[in-house]
Amino acid sequence: MPRYQFRLLNVFAESTFGGNPLCVFEDGSGLSDTQMLMLARQFNLSETAFLLPSAQADAALRIFTPTGELPFAGHPTLGAADVARKMGAAGKLLRLDLRAGTVSVTQQDDRWTLTAARSVADAGVRFCETGPAELSRMLGIGIEDMAADPCWIDTGSEQLLIALTSTDAVHKVKPGSEFSAHWPANARGRRNVLVWAFEQHQQATPSPCGLRQAVAARYFFAGTQGVVEDPGTGSATANLGAWLAKHRHALPLAIDVSQGDAIDRPCRLSLDVAIDGRIMVGGRVIEIGNGCIELQPDLRD
Repeated sequence: MPRYQFRLLNVFAESTFGGNPLCVFEDGSGLSDTQMLMLARQFNLSETAFLLPSAQADAALRIFTPTGELPFAGHPTLGAADVARKMGAAGKLLRLDLRAGTVSVTQQDDRWTLTAARSVADAGVRFCETGPAELSRMLGIGIEDMAADPCWIDTGSEQLLIALTSTDAVHKVKPGSEFSAHWPANARGRRNVLVWAFEQHQQATPSPCGLRQAVAARYFFAGTQGVVEDPGTGSATANLGAWLAKHRHALPLAIDVSQGDAIDRPCRLSLDVAIDGRIMVGGRVIEIGNGCIELQPDLRD
């Protein structure tokens, strides 16, 4: 009977039960696409990741939600790198082969930082076909709370980004019942949005990429049970880096992103955009458990 080892982690976590939960299978060799999807449904987390052998990189990585596969996602990439390192991958720099491209991940203590597959120059950008008035209504805020026109950004996973005028506006966002049916979908048919604002009265701190600024963010997507708020979204944070650069924020950029507080899963993400346009997202990874799945014959067939 096939046995598959997995580990449970919290990514972007500053405490044991903070961060974004993740399941990583140490070796998904022999699993079919259908089996990976069924295992993702079994765990019912936002993503479940599967490490696989790779000829081009330290490992290949496939990422599944309970409804399908993602080409790229931030917290599964960081969590999978942590698992690969514990399983014997050498060095502090790992290269993971994802559907969106090869992603480099570096380790410093218990923090991992990925470099997005696409730089600022290569990021996809397109305007949103739905107007700000309709979007603000579905988010439960006023159009006056929007600081810029919404647009789609893609540095590995396309998402809609909406800059808001204040953190108060971020905190009061409450997507309505129309979100799952009428919110604009990305190129893969997924309905999602990152709302964000710079923290007011912040005191910037020095960093190699300049003074670190603070951002409050929330990320919503349409899931199987309606609208879901994600605690910590690395792919959207990478897209935020491209958004800021393309909206003429001077490089280099150094941002600390707070996410997940509204759902009692606080996540802390670092976002750095280098002078050459490379986008880096990082955070702590905490492993909280591990186990084994035995596949019954009806699942294997």
